Amino acid sequence: MTASPTRPDAPSPSPQVETAPVHNDSLKKRSPRNGSPQKDSPKQLLGVYVKGIAMGAADIVPGVSGGTIALIAGIYERLINALGSIGPSLWRVFRQEGGIKGLLAVWRHVDATFLLCLLLGIATSFATLAGIIKHLLDNQPLLIWSFFFGLVVATVVILLAEIKRWNVVRAGLFITGLVVAVVISNLPLLTTTPSLPYLFLAGAIAICAMILPGISGSFILLLMGAYDTVLEAVHTFNLTVILTVMAGMASGLLLFTHMLKWLLSRYYQGTLALLTGFIAGSLVKVWPWKTDALGTLNSDAINNVAPWQYPTGAHWLTTLSLMLLGAILVSLLSWWGHRSNRT
Repeated sequence: MTASPTRPDAPSPSPQVETAPVHNDSLKKRSPRNGSPQKDSPKQLLGVYVKGIAMGAADIVPGVSGGTIALIAGIYERLINALGSIGPSLWRVFRQEGGIKGLLAVWRHVDATFLLCLLLGIATSFATLAGIIKHLLDNQPLLIWSFFFGLVVATVVILLAEIKRWNVVRAGLFITGLVVAVVISNLPLLTTTPSLPYLFLAGAIAICAMILPGISGSFILLLMGAYDTVLEAVHTFNLTVILTVMAGMASGLLLFTHMLKWLLSRYYQGTLALLTGFIAGSLVKVWPWKTDALGTLNSDAINNVAPWQYPTGAHWLTTLSLMLLGAILVSLLSWWGHRSNRT
């Protein structure tokens, strides 16, 4: 699902069914003979790894979704198709060949090389950037929120240009996604000491949000009172907590991606309108100028205020420069994703 301005819809087989574009990323990566992914070059796999790093960095920030980065980088459909191919059918794929050949067939069927490179990139980002981003969120929130605000605005503009033939249904889906994201962004935060079963549930819900562009998995963890526990576990390498959350994420991911894969294959433009609405609604969460309930700055500053009401001033030059930087970087990422898929 690249942010290509030239992607048309394929004709629908019926008035109710909207067929996905025939030149989407997932199809380009599949062999026409057996449906298995083609072999990526080392350069392409390195690109997937770098995009995974970008996804991981976005997922660390409560309010920004790694799915947004995947969407704009042109790997979202391939990711959903790969994850959606994981299921009971893998046993049938294995039995057709058996042994080592069967395992290799399963590996190709789920596009595992692509997934592995992407996961390595995300893991690298969490291991190296989690501490830095947490420090910036605690000490320089205006700077990091300004950067991501510009990034998200540019993403919305790019994706709106990709939606062809606007109609009442697609406009309604866009508005629905926007409203849902705004409502989620304004829910009160839970403060609790999470148990392991609760962390499992939080991981399952968060991964569903994480794969949706515009709804941040990190923010869902924050809403459920599990964000600090998970981040601390990553810092201290607490395997019990990490494995519990990962198990919840794996369970939620396998259930959710099958539905999303079906929607993308049947109602591509409508689903894109809904996802773009989610991203637009997340702008409420990433608004840079925030204070606490008393109008002061501290770690509880979650209330949006006008720039001129910010206690230390709007800092126009700094904030607008960082917004522009975020917009430029996401535009370059979109161009890179479009160019990679075209190549």
